[in-house]
Amino acid sequence: MSTTGDSETTGTTELAPEAAPEIPANSTVNRRQGFGDGFLSTISTGWAERPEVLPPPREQATFAARRRDAVSAAFPGKRLILPAGPYQVRSNDTDYPFRAHSAFSHLTGWATDSVPDSVLVFEPTGESGHDVTLYFRERADRTTAEFYANPSIGEFWIGPRPALEGVAADLGLATAHIDSFEPADADLVLDEDADLTRFVSELRLHKDEYELAQLQLAVDVTADGFDDIVANLARIVEHPRGERVVEGVFHQRARNDGNWEGYDTIAASGPHACYLHWTRNDGAVAPGDLILIDAGVEVDSLYTADITRTIPVSGRFSEVQRRVYEAVREAADAAFAAAQPGAKFSDLNAAAWDVIAHRLEEWGILPVSAEESLDPVTGHHHRRYMVHGTSHHLGLDVHDCAQARRELYAGGTLEPGMVFTIEPGLYFQIDDLTVPEEYRGIGVRIEDDIFMAPDGPVNLSSAIPRTADEVEAWVARLNP
Repeated sequence: MSTTGDSETTGTTELAPEAAPEIPANSTVNRRQGFGDGFLSTISTGWAERPEVLPPPREQATFAARRRDAVSAAFPGKRLILPAGPYQVRSNDTDYPFRAHSAFSHLTGWATDSVPDSVLVFEPTGESGHDVTLYFRERADRTTAEFYANPSIGEFWIGPRPALEGVAADLGLATAHIDSFEPADADLVLDEDADLTRFVSELRLHKDEYELAQLQLAVDVTADGFDDIVANLARIVEHPRGERVVEGVFHQRARNDGNWEGYDTIAASGPHACYLHWTRNDGAVAPGDLILIDAGVEVDSLYTADITRTIPVSGRFSEVQRRVYEAVREAADAAFAAAQPGAKFSDLNAAAWDVIAHRLEEWGILPVSAEESLDPVTGHHHRRYMVHGTSHHLGLDVHDCAQARRELYAGGTLEPGMVFTIEPGLYFQIDDLTVPEEYRGIGVRIEDDIFMAPDGPVNLSSAIPRTADEVEAWVARLNP
């Protein structure tokens, strides 16, 4: 097997029949076929040269190097191991599409083209500093049995795999074959050691220029996906499982212009909108109802958007629907106004809940006053109708930086460079007898992605219609 990154050339070496993997007589791999001598003696010949052209470092290489420097400085003298992770089995011999661990991607700059079972290793060079090496299974040339006989990694099956030299040039990072990796004697291993796992999660609390640009791209592609949904409302309504059509329309945009969705799309119509994580998406989309769509495109760099809009299926809100919708928007606007550098992350919750509680009191739904409900110890009656929080960090993961210490996250301070959501909602379940009948079955959430600039918050998703009037005009524009 080549370990130098040389190109796969026209071979003259012939494979002997014994080079093919043997199939035991009692094998349960029922689809595997043996290879005859004619195949084995010719498979390595007759291939055109494929010269290796070393690429310039990708845009994110410089940023990834800075992140590795931060990790190195935080753990002097420690050997660190950060695996990309393996394929995950979906069923039998079918795997889910591979996605590398977010911390691994963040520290290498390797994204959708990363290789399963790769490992990033920090080898200490003394009391301070590290030699950092990316270990992975390099491509096998066409003189090996793996090329044609291994459906998991063979190039005949899955296409060209990267070579060591090419990846080293691409990422600006030393590379080596995975066979030379020695896992023993690691001081800290990602997801096994709390200190390392926490540090690399907290490292993502502040986004650099590259990350911000990728998040804006993810939001922009997501906006196109929402336009696609609105433009297809007639077809969505016609189908008995219209929610599934919404999911499919958005998936097409995500795959066409990005990598995938960053999380399972929520397409919740009518009473389904009151279930916070409705991903079954098997219901009808009926005229007169609202449909709550929570969706985000993950672009090829693996950064994802996270947007929610609630849309009147017929194009117009009813009086009660509009009342609920605008209350949620008012709560979102209050949270945005509270999102200033130096504010507490929890201030966003407080601002949104204040609006929600007062509107519920105004509508006669709260059993106590708004002020009593807002008491954190004896109150929170309003949480029955908005049980979730208002914000979370966003980045490579839809709920980014999840292993950060609580005092830096929920109890932390908003600082320039952070990207987070604002997503209040109101949900009146269809069988909730504590609300007037006219409200039952209405669920509304509005979610935007926010960048904290030095002088205040910037709504990355402001181009997607937000107010009730804007949403009605949006539906009318795309459904002439």
